[in-house]
Amino acid sequence: MSGDLMKIVFSDKKNGRTAQLEVAKDREPMLIGKKIGEMIEGAVVGLDGFKLQITGLSDSMGAPSRKEIEGSRKAYALLSHGPGIIGAKKGMRVRKLVRGNVVSADTSQINTVITEYGTKSAEELFPKKAAAKEQTAAEAK
Repeated sequence: MSGDLMKIVFSDKKNGRTAQLEVAKDREPMLIGKKIGEMIEGAVVGLDGFKLQITGLSDSMGAPSRKEIEGSRKAYALLSHGPGIIGAKKGMRVRKLVRGNVVSADTSQINTVITEYGTKSAEELFPKKAAAKEQTAAEAK
């Protein structure tokens, strides 16, 4: 990875909200090797008691991951729908650069969905935008 921290984006299907947290460098090895569809502990990013299911990945260059491509390699795949394809017409196929289904050191974002809830409330998990801006401004000082 190019000096960036890995991010976990987690969404809550109950209220339709999404947030993201950065993974500390010392916690990244706990995620490497996990596949799309596997469960991870929320404690990796401070969500104690939560279970998250991996739904997708992106690398530092923005290439999305495809579940059907094994490993963490990059490949040019002939695609008609799904991650990496936007607005395809019926019968249209496009060869796109996509990444495999395994978390690697090149992964910059892991998309997840909450499957088991812990002790934190929705307000703690998904702060309002104004409150989040104030918090980041306070941390910058």
